[in-house]
Amino acid sequence: MLARISDKWTLLVVRVLGQGPCRFNALRREVGEISQKVLASTLRELEENGFVSRTVTPVNPPQVEYALTELGREFLMPVQALAEWVVANSTRMDAARSAYQQRRAAT
Repeated sequence: MLARISDKWTLLVVRVLGQGPCRFNALRREVGEISQKVLASTLRELEENGFVSRTVTPVNPPQVEYALTELGREFLMPVQALAEWVVANSTRMDAARSAYQQRRAAT
């Protein structure tokens, strides 16, 4: 279960959808450097696990919109907390990474 919710793309997609429903291409632009195939796969998994709903509007061409379900909105809370923690501690992690590289270079 943890693998289903903790990968990079799942967290980013949930974070973007936390801002409101989104169509596929808009979602892809907001998420960043994600391929169409990976985004489609991530959305399918999120829908399968109950985090995302997919709504098709029958126009020509059909429009598909993705939104967080109640479960997805509940999941958004820890995702946002994790993102805030990363921002707050990024300098500490950078310092640790730099110190590690210096130790490795010295050996």
